[in-house]
Amino acid sequence: MSEDLKNVEEMGNWFDESESFKDIREHEVVEGTVIQVNRDEAYVDIGYKQEIAIPKKELAYPEPESAEDVVKAGDVIKVYIQSLGGENGGVLSKIKADNEVVWDELRSIKAHNEDPEVEDLQTVDAHINGVVKGGLTATVNGLRGFIPASQMELHFVKDLSSYVGQTVQALPIEIESHKRRLVLSRRQLLERERKIKQQEIFGTLHEGDIIKGTVKRLVDYGAFIDVGGVDGLAHISDLSWERVNHPSDVLKVGEELDVYVKNVDPETHRISLSVKQTQRDPWLDKAEGYREGDLIEGKIVKLAKFGAFMEIEPGFDGLIPMGELSDRRIENADEAVAVGDIVRVKVLRIDLKRKRISLSINRARREANNANVKRYQPKVETETETKPEVAVAVEEAAPVEE
Repeated sequence: MSEDLKNVEEMGNWFDESESFKDIREHEVVEGTVIQVNRDEAYVDIGYKQEIAIPKKELAYPEPESAEDVVKAGDVIKVYIQSLGGENGGVLSKIKADNEVVWDELRSIKAHNEDPEVEDLQTVDAHINGVVKGGLTATVNGLRGFIPASQMELHFVKDLSSYVGQTVQALPIEIESHKRRLVLSRRQLLERERKIKQQEIFGTLHEGDIIKGTVKRLVDYGAFIDVGGVDGLAHISDLSWERVNHPSDVLKVGEELDVYVKNVDPETHRISLSVKQTQRDPWLDKAEGYREGDLIEGKIVKLAKFGAFMEIEPGFDGLIPMGELSDRRIENADEAVAVGDIVRVKVLRIDLKRKRISLSINRARREANNANVKRYQPKVETETETKPEVAVAVEEAAPVEE
């Protein structure tokens, strides 16, 4: 081969190599083949003029004990080109390439979820690492993310520490890879799930139904109870027939129980529930022990403008109307009785529907007086019939027969 032809061939080879180099740029992710691995590094061929070593600290996080724990010869991996040239051929990072792949996947997921025609949302696994001001830190495939406190649940959570260590499903809502900023939301996913469940539940739920529920959350004014994936509210007055100071007195989170559906409002997505209406009212059981006309004793427990309330037995009161407190005209109940007085009354009326019992001190006194009169009259008559002086007088007045 002539010298000229040899030079032409070498130049052609140089152009061919240049063509292969021109698509390799710094700050890009490319594929490479692992050629050789030792404890401290892996040599990767990315189509450059020489293989480039990747130190083990750039192969995985946390740093492995040996590069051989991460890759082996023949593996095809993605690497991020931090720089090219120099004695070592350049600087590569598998960690940053993996991160760039994750960023791309996150952007793809976010775009998918923002499509209004999409029905199934794509989620990511977010491992909760810790609590910071305003929310939680989380890791998504090696990337650090942030979940604002307002985006963790459908309701406000005062203490977020219980989530640390958990892995939850979340949606990427803000992505700025150049700033390494990733914001996630679990709430938006829960809202979507709730909406689907609401459509199912509100289509089948009716007022008057008795269904199973699970206590999800207790607040001062009642309990939120899950009924098939949708929360309904049982007001504190609907938790028990007895007086309840706080829902925790009668319920606990996670408890399963029967609930009565009081109201269903599909427009506002509200469900009103009652726990006590699934149970028999103990007032009715107590009322069955009494009859109209019974004479009973009890303690005055409260005075009102219209009369006085008497405790018949614990948790079971009756009303003595103003006109039944005294046989004389009075303006106020305290003119006849005082709280703590033990009085005897007659049961006038038992209204099971309205759960009211009317009592009377006046009529109890009248009956007691009538009973005393009846007991006294027969005694007088008997004594008159058997009195010796009367018998002698009658005998002496009788005519003597000849």
